[in-house]
Amino acid sequence: MTRLKTLLLSMLVLLILPSIAWADEAAAIDTGDTTFIIICAALVMIMTPGLALFYGGMVRRKNVLSTIMLSFITICVVSIIWALYGYSLAFGTDIKSIVGGLEYVGLQGVGQEPSGTIPHFIFMAFQMMFALITVAIISGSIAERMKFPAFIAFIVLWVTIVYSPLCHWVWGGGWLMELGALDFAGGTVVHISSGVAGLVAAMVIGKRKGYGSEPMVPHNLPMTILGAALLWFGWFGFNAGSALAADGIAASAFAVTHIAAAAGGLSWVLAEWAHHGKPTALGCVSGAVAGLVAITPAAGFVAPMPAIIMGLVVGPLCYFAVAVIKSKFGYDDSLDAFGIHGIGGTWGAIATGLFASTAVNEGGANGLFYGNAAQLSTQLIGVVATIIFAGLATFIILKVISIFTDLRVSADDEVIGLDVTVHGENAYAYADSFGGSLTREVKSPSAAAGSALKQSY
Repeated sequence: MTRLKTLLLSMLVLLILPSIAWADEAAAIDTGDTTFIIICAALVMIMTPGLALFYGGMVRRKNVLSTIMLSFITICVVSIIWALYGYSLAFGTDIKSIVGGLEYVGLQGVGQEPSGTIPHFIFMAFQMMFALITVAIISGSIAERMKFPAFIAFIVLWVTIVYSPLCHWVWGGGWLMELGALDFAGGTVVHISSGVAGLVAAMVIGKRKGYGSEPMVPHNLPMTILGAALLWFGWFGFNAGSALAADGIAASAFAVTHIAAAAGGLSWVLAEWAHHGKPTALGCVSGAVAGLVAITPAAGFVAPMPAIIMGLVVGPLCYFAVAVIKSKFGYDDSLDAFGIHGIGGTWGAIATGLFASTAVNEGGANGLFYGNAAQLSTQLIGVVATIIFAGLATFIILKVISIFTDLRVSADDEVIGLDVTVHGENAYAYADSFGGSLTREVKSPSAAAGSALKQSY
């Protein structure tokens, strides 16, 4: 009888232990946090189509589809690279504080197991969306003139050589993270890197044909405003989601994100009004985006009043870069990726070193104005390192690509427009034909040249 009891007790223990182990693992995943980050990942994803519309409205009508296409092909290419090896290079086991290991290649070892309080899968997907928007931002600097195959090659090399290692430096356990650099949601990783890369690409590829002598005004401002609205909306997921939990830090990041955007939009309009004599809708939304860029590295570390200051400063700063500096130096940063993201991201990273407070986030650090001058020095190191690395690597990547193919389209294709010559499409075919077919066959660039030139502006 005793043996029977012992046997039954042993069987009961064997049945219970797996359940206990499963319960412990399940307890590590918080369903509220998981739901929150899934929603935030979707919000960040919609930012890239929003950027496509923001950019698409600012180019001439003959290039609107080609410009939008650059963002959408970025979504496709970067998503595959991230799943194949990009995520592993960014978040794999640290190698010499420079890059991650290869244990997550092909997403091996990435599944439903916890990563903090959320499944590893959703952490990977959330970070993927950041990679998408970063590369898409660069497309604004080379719009209307870069060859489509060359841009695809650039995407592959840039994500591999620049973005993934830089992401590891700051968020994956690399040397900037060890140094104590603060970047809550991507001031250095996303905005400085893409802005600097855009500037370098614009200078290497050269100016658009007719730049400075022909009008190159936005062809559809309502499209740009809609894109800006989607960016603003998605940015809540971008910044609040970077808390990786539905907690007080996420709530604080959400609030200061909106406040900084509002301050940026207002201050840009005031600066433009004073300098140009007219407050424009494009200026308002550009300033709001600049405010969003500036608050990105600081969102989880600063209080509301510093967020207002950051937004008020970044509006005139970026306006000056776009309206004065660009024309003075003569570079053709087509849609001002550097002027808004490069300059705005740099200010945001530096301002984090001024206004960060452990009263907002105990896991962060105090900035200069809270008694820690060393944090400002650390932030400056991060800014300079990002500028040098992204700029130099981008230059080398473009030069390597140019060995195998031309970086820019032919002069004739540029004059006709890339929608027709590269993609064989017309964004406004229906309107142009007054109710005709939504598709129009283009037999040759020369056949389309006459009508395309009339529709250029």
